[in-house]
Amino acid sequence: MYAIIETGGKQYKVCEGDIVFIEKLDVNEGDTVTFDRVKAVSVGSEFKVGAPTVEGAVVTAKVVANGKGKKIYVMKYKSKKNEKKKIGHRQPYTKVQIESIQG
Repeated sequence: MYAIIETGGKQYKVCEGDIVFIEKLDVNEGDTVTFDRVKAVSVGSEFKVGAPTVEGAVVTAKVVANGKGKKIYVMKYKSKKNEKKKIGHRQPYTKVQIESIQG
């Protein structure tokens, strides 16, 4: 059993028990989150695809942690102008564990 959910402008294929790093949500650790924008659900040999979402399908997940990803560096450089700039960025995330898929 798996589902394809949409959150944060991205789509994720999830199964029960999976741990997924998604775009940061405004929730605390230990809270339960429900994703109602389910694009597709597979139960056994049955496969449902929504237009744009599957009616009545819900995925519930428990928030494990909130954090920031590994730092990446972006370098801006203009030749012959003596101009360069180094910028660092850490993308915030929410780590969730999928508990159940109803569809």
